[in-house]
Order: sequence, then structure tokens, then C-alpha cells
Amino acid sequence: MSKRAQVIGLLVLSLLGCKKHPPASGPTEVGVVTLHIQPVTLTTDLPGRVVAHRVAEVRPQANGVILKRLFIEGHEVKAGQPLYQIDPAAYEAAYASAQAMVQRDSATVASTTALLHRYQPLVAVNAVSKQDFDNAKATQLGALADLAAARAAMQTAHINLVYTKVLAPISGRISRSSVTEGALVTANQTDALATIQQLDPIYVDVTQSSEMYLRLQQDYAKGKLEKNGKNQAVVRLTLENGTPYPYAGELQFSEVTVDPGTNSVTLRALFPNPQKLLLPGMFVHEQIQEGVDEKGLLVPQRAVTHDQRGEPTAMVVKTDNKVELRVLQTDRTIGDQWLVSDGVQAGDRVIVEGLQKTGPGAAVNPVEVAPATSTVKAPAVHP
Repeated sequence: MSKRAQVIGLLVLSLLGCKKHPPASGPTEVGVVTLHIQPVTLTTDLPGRVVAHRVAEVRPQANGVILKRLFIEGHEVKAGQPLYQIDPAAYEAAYASAQAMVQRDSATVASTTALLHRYQPLVAVNAVSKQDFDNAKATQLGALADLAAARAAMQTAHINLVYTKVLAPISGRISRSSVTEGALVTANQTDALATIQQLDPIYVDVTQSSEMYLRLQQDYAKGKLEKNGKNQAVVRLTLENGTPYPYAGELQFSEVTVDPGTNSVTLRALFPNPQKLLLPGMFVHEQIQEGVDEKGLLVPQRAVTHDQRGEPTAMVVKTDNKVELRVLQTDRTIGDQWLVSDGVQAGDRVIVEGLQKTGPGAAVNPVEVAPATSTVKAPAVHP
């Protein structure tokens, strides 16, 4: 091949190589969302346990053998309803004896009173000595004292007889019985015969970190948050299987001390429980409405990425349609959005589509994207 032919071949290859490069295109098209200030209801999701509203352990107040169990295990009982019958024979005899003592002492009081009444006019005319009159009066007072003691003993015997019927101290659902007919029980024994729990309404206890508690109080003091209602926040539940509980509750109180072991405080909420869906010991998630941020700024999660240091960032399109990287200060998630306290402001356009096609300083063609369905009121989870 001649030298001239080689030169021509190199020129052809060079021209072919140049055709592989497309001509320069315009700015990259990206989807953006313009940020706006809006009221945001802040909700905290905390794990908790269900606690019975009232709990009473049933114990006997009389000694004896159980003759009957008068309730169905696991059913509802009413306050004052008989639960067990203890053998009353000994207590009935004691009560009858006490009644007899009252009758005897009543007769003695009647006799001494009659004698005193006879002596009273006679002592005035010296027909009876003053000493005999004083003795009759003292005898009557002693008889009255004996009668009072006998009546007190009869009342005690009656109370002991009543105690042979073990009554329900509160209304609620009763547990299984720890004894059967024929068991010997003693007054105020350590082991309970059964336990009654009041389930409607019912408590849910959750723990909140003291750091979160302090932050909320500071936000209230600075006016960043407005409280829901008068000291009682609205509370909702999610059950163990993920379904929402149909009734809202009210926050009753927060513990007055911080647990040094967990550095947390306990919050207690009261919920209606007409269907008895909530049972003591059940694990639930509680959503507490802390307040309302009247100047909330929400950024879609798909617009937020994290740099090598783990800090949240977002790409913002400036007024000259050039991209700027911003470092954000995020508070929490609200549904599919981040609540942001610093790094962006109202009116900023954040890139939600085409992030992989551009970078800081690049010129772009921003196209407004319709925001997703608002989730401002959805329960939020602290990161």
C-alpha cells in the first residue's frame, strides 16, 4: 500500500470516529416540587402495653372450707356479686350465741332500770337510803355497758358470717379460680382465690425519652408548637396485627420522675374498650398528637438523599435554573415526607425526578411535578 493510500484511510477513520459523538444537547429536564409553608400535626409513635383500669385480687376474710364456686371463670362479674361460699356453720352458731347474749343483757337492763325507777321517788322521802339508790344506779349503768358489748359482739359475729360469702370487690372480668370446692382457705391469705380486672375503660402505658420530653416542652414555650386541647392530647392505637384501633383515647398524665435506668418517663392514656379488644399485657403502638407546627415545611422523601457522612441532602433548582446541593436538618417523617427545620425554605424547588442525571452547578430544565396525596395528618415515626 502506498503512503498516499494510508493517509486517506486514516482520514476516513477519523471522520467516522467524529460521527459517534452526538451534538451538544440543551439543559437536562428534571421534575421538581415547590415547597410551601403549611400547618403540620406532629404525632409520635411509641410502643406500649395495655394495663387494666382497676385490678382487685379476691381473698377470703373468713376461715373455712369452700362449699361452692358461684361464678363462671373468664366472665363478667358485678361489684358485690357472691363468688365463693365458705362453710358458714361455725359462724352461724357464733352469731346465734351473740344474739342470745344480747337478749340476756337486754333483760338485765330492763330489770335494773325498773328498780332504779322505783327507788327514785322513795329516796326523796328517805324511804330508801341514798346508798341503795346509788348502788341501783351503778348496777343499771353496768347492765347498759354489758348490753353494748354484747351488741358489738353480735355485730362482729354477723360480719364474720357475711364474710363466709366472698363477694366481688369491683366489677370486671374475673380470672380462673385458684381453688375448687373442698379447699381450706384462711382469712387474708397470701394467695388470691381469683383476680378481677376492669377492662372498660382501659389504660395504655408507653415510655418517652426524657430528651424528647424536654424538646417538646421547649417547643411549646417558644411557640413553635400549639397544644391540642386543654392539657389532654388525642391518642390513637395500632394493634399487634397492624390494624388501627377504632376508638381514640386521651392522655391522662405523665410520670413525675425520670427512670434512671432507661432515662425515660411513663405516659398513661385512657381508652374506651367496649368490645374488650384490648387485654392487659397486650403490646400496641400508640400515636400521640403532640401539637401543631403552624409553619411546617415538608420535603418529599424521594428528594432527600444522604452524603458520605450520613447527612440528609437535597438538590435545589435556583432562580437561574442551576442546581445547588443543600444540607438539610430533618426532624421526623410525616407519611412519605420529611419535616425539615433548616436547609430549605418556602418557594424552593427541590428535585424529585432525574436526580441521577444532574449534579451541583449543572443547568437544568425544571418541570413542576404534582405532589403525592397529602399525608400531613398521618402518624409520624421518629427516626
